[in-house]
Order: sequence, then structure tokens, then C-alpha cells
Amino acid sequence: MSATHTGVPAADPLDQDCPIREVLDRVGDKWSTLIVVRLGQRTHRFNELHREINGISQRMLTLTLRNLERDGLVSRTVYPTVPARVDYELTDLGRTLVPAIMALHEWAVAHRDDIRHARVRHDEAATSGATRG
Repeated sequence: MSATHTGVPAADPLDQDCPIREVLDRVGDKWSTLIVVRLGQRTHRFNELHREINGISQRMLTLTLRNLERDGLVSRTVYPTVPARVDYELTDLGRTLVPAIMALHEWAVAHRDDIRHARVRHDEAATSGATRG
């Protein structure tokens, strides 16, 4: 089957500059969404985020916060104390992302069982088809 048979052009000029791809590259990774949700609740310090987000390394938290800050979704405030205090919070732009993430979360919760059942049916059909052929 050719790429054009599906109705999708083989070389899409928007492919390299697609807004949804650019946004999903940022918020679709393993950690960004969790950080945005946490910061949507309130301002956090680095160690608070590290404790609350199970499984994230300090390095990955640092990199993800830097990327979210670079994209204008998170702001970082350093206070001149000893030791230095650093707070992270969502920017106005970052706060506009929270409802979209929460809508996706609600959809996932509502349809998790449907997806799991579909996977089981698919896998059973694939297994029974493979043993017959």
C-alpha cells in the first residue's frame, strides 16, 4: 500500500512545522505532564517536586524543568537565602495547559477499561489467527 493511498501525502510540508507535534514533543514526554499537573496545584520547590513525582531522577527533573521554562510554561524564582531557595510555578501560559491535560486524564480514566478490553480481544484474535495460519 502506498503512502498516498491513505490520503496522507508522502511529503507533508507541515510535517516539520506542525504545532501539535511541537507541543506534544514537550508535554507528551514521560515527566512534563506530571510536573505541569503538580505545579497547577501550587508553587513547588525542587525537592518537593522530586518527592512527589515517583521515579523521576534529579537530573531528569532538572532537564524537564529547564525545558518547560524555556517553552514559557514554568517560571523559576531564586531567592537570595542561604541555602538558596528556588520556587517553580506555572506561568499564565502554563496554566492554560492544565485544563487540556485534565481533560485527557478524565478521558483516560473513563476509557481505560475499554482500551484494555480491546487489547485483549485484539491479542486473542491475533494469537488464534497465527495458530491457524
